[in-house]
Order: sequence, then structure tokens, then C-alpha cells
Amino acid sequence: MLCKLAWGNVRRAGRDYLVYLLTLTLAVTVFYAFNTISFQVDIAGVSEQNAGMGEALGGIISGLTVFLAIVMGFLMVYANNFIMKRRKKEFGLYQVLGMSRGQVARIMTLETLFVSLAALVLGLVMGLALSQLMVFFTASIFKTQIANFRFFVSPSALVMTVGCLVAIFIVTLVFNLRVVRRARIIDLMSAGRTNETIKTRNPWVSAVIFLVGLAAIVAAYVRLLHDGLPYDGAPEGMRAFGITTLIVVVGTILFFFGLSGFLLKALQGVRGLYWRGLNMVTLRQLAAKVNTVSLSMAVIAMILFLAITSVTTGMSLADTMNNSVERGTPVDYTTSVTYYSQPLVDEWNADPTITGGEGGVTFAATDEPVDVMELSSHQTLNPDTPEAEPFDLSSITGSYVQVDVYDSTPRGAARPLVTLQDLCDAVDMPLPAGTESSDVESLGLQVVRESNYNDYLAFRGMEQVDLGDDGYTLLSDMGETVNVIYNAVLSEGVELNMGGHILHPVQDRVNEDASVFVNSMMGMNSGTIVLPDALVDALALPPYTSYLLVNYADDIDGQQADAYIDTPRRYGDVVADGSDAIVGGWGVEATRTTTYESTDSMNGLISYLAIYIGFVLVVACAAILTIQQLSGVADASANYRILSELGCDRAQIAHSVLAQQTVFFVLPLAMGIAHSICALSVIIKLVALFGGFTIGGTVGLVTLIFLIAYGGYFCVTYLMGKGILRDATRARHAA
Repeated sequence: MLCKLAWGNVRRAGRDYLVYLLTLTLAVTVFYAFNTISFQVDIAGVSEQNAGMGEALGGIISGLTVFLAIVMGFLMVYANNFIMKRRKKEFGLYQVLGMSRGQVARIMTLETLFVSLAALVLGLVMGLALSQLMVFFTASIFKTQIANFRFFVSPSALVMTVGCLVAIFIVTLVFNLRVVRRARIIDLMSAGRTNETIKTRNPWVSAVIFLVGLAAIVAAYVRLLHDGLPYDGAPEGMRAFGITTLIVVVGTILFFFGLSGFLLKALQGVRGLYWRGLNMVTLRQLAAKVNTVSLSMAVIAMILFLAITSVTTGMSLADTMNNSVERGTPVDYTTSVTYYSQPLVDEWNADPTITGGEGGVTFAATDEPVDVMELSSHQTLNPDTPEAEPFDLSSITGSYVQVDVYDSTPRGAARPLVTLQDLCDAVDMPLPAGTESSDVESLGLQVVRESNYNDYLAFRGMEQVDLGDDGYTLLSDMGETVNVIYNAVLSEGVELNMGGHILHPVQDRVNEDASVFVNSMMGMNSGTIVLPDALVDALALPPYTSYLLVNYADDIDGQQADAYIDTPRRYGDVVADGSDAIVGGWGVEATRTTTYESTDSMNGLISYLAIYIGFVLVVACAAILTIQQLSGVADASANYRILSELGCDRAQIAHSVLAQQTVFFVLPLAMGIAHSICALSVIIKLVALFGGFTIGGTVGLVTLIFLIAYGGYFCVTYLMGKGILRDATRARHAA
């Protein structure tokens, strides 16, 4: 009998359960679809190019799902609070008619179970369909072709989704049973007549709080725009960023808290607006609601800011890497050697735990670069196995060039000859935002010989440069934020004093394509100056890094060459000719293929996480607003009955409700967008350090997410609010 009664209640109160059902269904859909990523990458052919990508991405998504499930669990409790508030009188009536609290609790359990099962079925059906479509999205972002598409079901995603739903169900059930156990019958029966106590505040005090909050937000914007993001992780920068974050959070809370106190008073001053139609009722309802939900509106604004920023930044960053990787992979294979400085050598040689004591290894600072191609022959393939053999890079090489980069701090000197800060001062430009606390003020530009750079240009098939006796040029493959400084230095003809030698630029703009020395998905050459050979010799500059750029031989299959490079290898020590002292260490090596695969993998990871987090957060915010507004309409139903009896038609009342709901959906969204615009302007500058960055390509995606999630919930809120309003006025007329 209880089961039949619970089923009848669900059918009768279906509209009350709609928000709960809709939100839970969307959660199940998204949880299942995104947790099928391991199957999607297999079908899309990603695992053929990047083994283990599916498992790695699936593990990250699974961990994120648990976190988002916790968020959705609290959201479901909040949504269920609306249902309980609407049905307290009904549950009290059950007890008056003789039911025990245990029986009422079982009815509630069955109702929650029925709705959860319906959400599970609907969500899985939608999730199955969405997961099949996402295969094509996966293939698109990983740049693969689907050779054999097939319908699939993921048992692991199913288990994860059901587990999350069960956890949400248990949390919701515990909350429901707690309400029934603690509530007295008199409280349940009088729930519909109990009004919430609204504390009014002095409008002048509220106005001051509002202005203080607004000033704090503006101050946080100014600080962020001036300081930028501390990408280097310096303590000073992190501390300043933490203070800025705290200021904007407190400012947002004060903004909404103060707004609620003086909103009505301010609007009453606009008499033409206040006394028009039902505006008086609308504005008083707005003031009362803002008063009670000011804190939640501030939290929603911050969450929407996080959602907008994460989606926009993530998708734009993925697009940036796509655009940068083609320029950043000029050859089939690159490797490098980084040389040890004299202070580091002295420190290590004095430490027996590093050298191994007497008879152990020794370190030295070299005066000349090593031959990286020759040194690579000392490496061993398949070490400690019967298949061990020397690594013969020359066997797969068609053409190559070695670029030797020198430190701009002469031997024995304490300061570089030229730094980024020096160049900024020369053209009266500030350091890029976010780098002020880093070591760019003391870290000098790297130096390359003219002859060596011309060898590199000949290898790349580019026009060579002629510096003469007193010329220089600048190189960088970074983004516009840094290159705009270098371009200004070159175009304005800035003279540089390098050890008493006055130099003039021979170019008016940085050639970014001719500045790439290593395969990478992002810019790696933050600043290099090309000097005449004689000057480099005269300045006594120590070698810093040697880059080896290799193109495979024409008769060598690229995949076989990549496989040869990827064979397990012992690298050995970097030693100078005729010496056993270690002068450096092997740097990062990368093939063109692995660089593209890494870019595709990173793009896929960023895209999935951005959309996943953004969509769930938007749904959470929209659901909270929906529940708040529906609760408000239900609480004010008696007032709307009175308006109807006084002659107001239902369309006017519905318009008043729509105006209130629009304000509550738009206010936190507008604040979230304002925060996002400020943050994104800084993020754009930061990412521009490593390559071009625009958000134009992702505006459509962000808009689509908000139209589907945020706009969809707004429509549901209005339709359900009209239904509650219609029932309230109809019940009164029938009486």
C-alpha cells in the first residue's frame, strides 16, 4: 500500500519533482558520457597514436566525477528542500491520519527512489546517445580518423554513474528522514502559513556597504590588471594574488548584501517606475528576496565566473597550442645539452655525496661547446640486455645543424650584458604582466654567433643575415607580449653597449619562424641576441646550451626512425674532448611526431576538463536559482491570490513573476561575466607570453553551454512558476 501511495504521490506531484528530476538526469547523462572516454579514444583511433592516453584521461575524469558528484549531492539536497517545503503539510496530514513517522519515512524513501530510478533510466539513455556522438568530437580534438565506428556500452562508466547516483540518493534520503524525525506535526501542518522572518536594514548603511563592495571589486580589478598572474610561483606574487582574490570575494559578498538593503528605497525614489502597473509589488518582492538570498547570489556569481573562465581559457588554450605547434616543430628530431656554470661546478665538486668522494666523478665548466652528434654515439640502446648496442643517430640522419647558445654573463662577471629589463627601459615599456617578481630582471638574453646562426638559416632554407662589425638582431618564438618589446627595440634602432662595443640592429622585426631551436608545442626561445663572431670571442661568454636539429634521411621511414629514437636508451655523461669531467647534462629531446601527439593529448585533456567542469557548474548554479525562485513563487502564492481577487489579470501577475526571475538570473550572471572579462584580459596577456591567444573562437561554445544549461533552467523556472501561480489563483476562485 505504501508503495502504491508513493507512486501516486510522484505522479500527482510530478511538477514539484521536475527540477530534481531534470538536474539528476543531466548529472547522470554527463557523468556517463564523459566517463566513457577510454572507449571513445579507442574507437577514435587515439590509442593507436598515443598508447595509454585513454587510461590516463579516464582516470582524471573519474577523479573529477567524484568531486562533481559531491557538488551535485549538495545540490540535490537543496533541490529536495524545495520539495519538502511544498509538501510538509501533506506529510503532517499523514501523521494526523494515523501513520507513524516510520511509515511516512518509507513513503518518502520510495518517492525518492522512484524519481532517482527515472533519472537513472532517462540519464543513461541520453548518456548512451551522447557518448556515441562524443566519439566524433574526440576524433576531432585529437585529430584522428574513425576507421571502425561501433555502438558501445562502457561497464566502468555505468558502475561509476550508478555509484554516484546511489551516493546522491543516500545523502538526499538522510536529509529527508532527518526533517521528518525532527519536525513536529504542528510545524508540518502550519508550514503553508508560516512566513519567513525578513530582517530589514538601514538603507543608508546598506548603501555604504554596497559602495564599499563595489569599490573592493574595482580595487581587485585594478590590482589584477596591474600585477597580472604570478605564473612563476614567486612567494611575493602568490601572496599578492591571494590578497586580490580575497578582496574580490569579499567585495562580491558586500555588493549583493548591500544591494538588498537599499534596493527598494532607491527604486521608490523613481516614482514614475515604482507606481506603474504592478511594479510596486514586483520591486517589493525583489527587495525581500535579495535580502534573503544575497549570500547565495554572491556564491553563484563566483561559481559562474569560474565556469566561464575555465571553459573559455581551456578551449582557447587548446586552440593556441594547435596554432603554435606547426611553427614549433621545424624538424623531425631535436635534442640538447645544457652546460654547468662555474658556481654550480664548484658547489657540486665540494659535495662528496654528489661526487662519490675520492675517485668519484668530477664536474667542470667547459669553454667550448661539445659536438652533440658525436656525443650521442656514446649512448647505448637497450642497456643491460643481450640486444645492447651503440646509439647511431647518424644512421637515420639526412641533414642536421647544431646551434650553440652562450650565456650573456661573461666569465667572472656578476651581471648579464643585456636583460629583458634593459630592453624594456630602452623603449620605455613595462615588463609583461606577471613577470615582475620573476628573474627576468637579472636573467640575461642568450647569445648566438652570427656564423652559427647563418648555418641554422641555411639548414632551414631561409635568407641569411649580415651583421657587419657592429650589428645585432633579436630572436624569439614567444608570443606578442614579449615580442612587442623586441620589435620595438629593433624598429626604433636601439643601440646596445656590449662590453664597450656599440651595436645597431640590422632588422626591424623579430623573425619568429627563424627563432625555433627545439621541437615544442609552445614557444621556448624567450630571447636570444645574434652577435658577430669576433665580439662573442672578445666577450669571453661561457656556453649555455647546444641544440641539435635533425631531419631524417630521405630513404628512412619516419615511423621506423621515431621507433629507433624511442628505444630504451642509456644517455651517458656529457664530457668534453680529452677529459673525464662532466660538463653538462642531456636536455629534453622530442620528435615531430611526439610533439604533435603531446599537443593533441593536451588539447583533448584541456577541452574535456573545461567543458565537463563548466557544464556541471553552470547546471549547479542554474538549478540553485531555479529552486530559489520556485520557492519564492510558492511562498508568495497567497499574495498573488489577493492580487487576482483585486482585479489583476493572470498575465500581469505572470509578467511580475517573470521580471523577478529575470533579475535573479541576470544579476549573478552579469557579475560573473564582469569578473571573467577582467580575469580573461590578464590570462590572455599571460598566455601570450608563449604564443598567440584569443577567445573569439570559444565565445560560441560558451554561449551554447549557457543557452542549453542556464537558459534552459530559466525557461523551466518560468513555466513551473506560471503553473504554481495558476494553481494558486484557480484554487482561490474555486473556493
